[in-house]
Amino acid sequence: MIARLSMKRWLSDGVFRTILRNASYLASGKLGGAVLGLVALACAGRGMSPALFGTLVLIHSYANGVGAVVKFQTWQFIVRYGAPALERGDMAALRDVTGFAFGLDLASGLIGMAGGMILLPWAAEWFGIGAQNLNLALLYCTLIPTMTAATPTGILRVFDRFDQIAMQQLVSPLLRAVGAVISYFGGFGFTGFVLTWYVADLGGDLCLWAMSVQELRRRKVRGALRPGLFGPARRLHRAWGFVWTTNVAHSIWAAWGPVSNLIVGALLSPAAAGLFKIAATFFDSASKPAELMSRSFYPEIMRLDPSSRHPWQLAVRSALISGAIALVVLLVVTIGGEPVIDLVFGKRYVEAYDLLQLMTASLVVAMAAFPLESLLYMAGRERSALAAEGTAALGYAVLLVALVHLFGIWGAGLAYVAGVCLKTLFMLVPTVHAYRGRQGLSHAPAIGAAA
Repeated sequence: MIARLSMKRWLSDGVFRTILRNASYLASGKLGGAVLGLVALACAGRGMSPALFGTLVLIHSYANGVGAVVKFQTWQFIVRYGAPALERGDMAALRDVTGFAFGLDLASGLIGMAGGMILLPWAAEWFGIGAQNLNLALLYCTLIPTMTAATPTGILRVFDRFDQIAMQQLVSPLLRAVGAVISYFGGFGFTGFVLTWYVADLGGDLCLWAMSVQELRRRKVRGALRPGLFGPARRLHRAWGFVWTTNVAHSIWAAWGPVSNLIVGALLSPAAAGLFKIAATFFDSASKPAELMSRSFYPEIMRLDPSSRHPWQLAVRSALISGAIALVVLLVVTIGGEPVIDLVFGKRYVEAYDLLQLMTASLVVAMAAFPLESLLYMAGRERSALAAEGTAALGYAVLLVALVHLFGIWGAGLAYVAGVCLKTLFMLVPTVHAYRGRQGLSHAPAIGAAA
């Protein structure tokens, strides 16, 4: 009864309802994408040996890892600076924001592609990709510019078009599933699966750009994608400071998955990397509700006054709901994880279930802690978020190498759990400090002030 009354009071908050609504949009796309993704992985797992499947994972992880290192979180920049400009009706400022973001995406993507392709011939053997697969891996690196571009996502979020984002989330999984089925039954082997992953990633990225351009035209915002760096930055207060801080913070943590796969492949084998990838994929799928709520939560609290209690209350409510969902998901994974892996991938991959069980020990922590990073950005504590991300990632990397040497593939799972807990702890401390000093926090960043 008390819980029902509390939920009714929470739902009377229009912002909280918007967070749940947008999260439900994203969830619908992710659910369909997860099913299609399992189809693609099943075909790849059954259509290749564990070693070749692991090599596919490593090629994809290398391009993603390089992209994660160079990627600027321009969608966060657009939400933080563009949402206040849009509310004021200041289209000139909004064009500065999107143009600056596009310029960053373009520059970082091209630099990442060039760097990744130059380093690959030396890194391929160490990561376990193999010289015979070098050309396919080089081809995959040409996706880095579209992988790193977050401007279209930011545009759709600032215009509250989460329905469009949900539709786009189905494109890559659908293309990957269709291509994987064709490669499996057509007997196209390793090359066919690599090309399938390539076309699927490219198609999804281009679709997102098309949706954002269409939305800008519908809103009659012209010139929003004219790239610029130094001119717009002079008119946007602390623009460079924000993008560099969020870039470094997210580059560190976004590289967690791809770099983990590469380290496991280098220290153990491509087959071990494939097992770790399967377990990590199931873990990521299980924690998707928190990611979806985070994507909906961040734009909404950026419109609120951080000195008030409202955004902090929303964070607690969202965290409680996400944590409760985590408990249900944990039960489902525990009961159904092994049969699903057996059905989808075959008995030779069932070992990944034991690894998954170990990793899900941190699921509730990961899902309940999702609001912490958004709160730090809202409070203007980007450097605190950077310090937390960097320290936790460094601890995780050290533990990963050490525990893999000691316990093999199980050490990778232990390190993953420890890394999630470290990140949560290091994020929680500055968030609590920011809440206690919230009376001194200002609202939105000034636009038009000298950088």
